[in-house]
Amino acid sequence: MKIALRLLCLSALAALPVLGTSVDPIRAGAPAPAFQLASNSGKPVNLDSLKGQIVLVNFWASWCGPCRKEMPILEQLHKQYKSMGFTMVGVNVEPNSTDAINWLKSTPVSFPILFDVDSKVSKLYQVEGMPNTVILDRKGNVRYIHRGYQPGAENEYLDQIRALIRE
Repeated sequence: MKIALRLLCLSALAALPVLGTSVDPIRAGAPAPAFQLASNSGKPVNLDSLKGQIVLVNFWASWCGPCRKEMPILEQLHKQYKSMGFTMVGVNVEPNSTDAINWLKSTPVSFPILFDVDSKVSKLYQVEGMPNTVILDRKGNVRYIHRGYQPGAENEYLDQIRALIRE
């Protein structure tokens, strides 16, 4: 019941427009919406500072079962390809980061975890469910969008990351 309520609330929030702005649809080939968020290291991370690298942005929540399954796989991808100009950031979408921080103690990752406690970045990226993954090219353009996670989806991520590394 608690999970269903959270999903319902998240869906309702994602459907609301950002007041005072028009949000263009996020699509492949378009520049990625810029953002800066606090991170688990204590230092803010600005997406623009990652230009020049291939970036996987993964929106997740600690209560999301598919997110929990995907996180160790993302960690493996990060370790395998970081020396080739690839990086990733995990964007936690929970209003209170405590649950995410506690969950990461048992499932640590080496890539930055960012905290979107007010859902502003989630709205920019039109996140409607968890997990949601966006892969950016070295110029900061959206190249691939993945909504949800099913076992085996990492093979598609791998193909896309390898193709971008070769560019």
